[in-house]
Amino acid sequence: MRVLAFSDLHRDLDQAARLVEWSADADLVIGAGDFASIHEGLGEAIAVLAEIEAPTLLVPGNNETEEALREAARSWPAASVLHGEGAEAGGITFFGLGAGVPITPWDWSFDLSEDEAAGLLAGCPPEAVLIVHSPPRGHVDRSGSGEHLGSTAILEAIESKRPPLAVCGHIHESWGDEDRLGPTRVVNLGPSGTWFDL
Repeated sequence: MRVLAFSDLHRDLDQAARLVEWSADADLVIGAGDFASIHEGLGEAIAVLAEIEAPTLLVPGNNETEEALREAARSWPAASVLHGEGAEAGGITFFGLGAGVPITPWDWSFDLSEDEAAGLLAGCPPEAVLIVHSPPRGHVDRSGSGEHLGSTAILEAIESKRPPLAVCGHIHESWGDEDRLGPTRVVNLGPSGTWFDL
């Protein structure tokens, strides 16, 4: 299965149009959150992306809520929003969790505490491909000042569920970074579009 994955579009409609074009070669598309910027522009970004006809799995970022993303994607037939739930595509199981984890310093942000995230991740099947907005603590999560900003709940879920692949975004300074965590390939996507063969 050929997968096109991205995160942190942040209202870049030109890049959204490029992703639509590239998606013609994809069996599945993954959007790992932050389609909007501080809750602005979600509808416009999703309206462009909704031209994608391949099955598409989305998780909310911290710049849009789960409810807002579900509403915006309602008229996109190929899209499914995952937040604490799984889906199957091409015989492969996927599990998604959105939001900023841990809680960010911004009062506008859609966030989860580590405990809330752990509760939602408990339902992830073993070896399901993991789609998360926030990275695992200590992996592809380094800020510009070198600080690790990722989630311990996501780290523990990867360690226990052992997915073959975990994709994320959220920490812009780590876009394009990749790491391994046991059998798991962990990739911080960013908006430029990354291809995977599953």
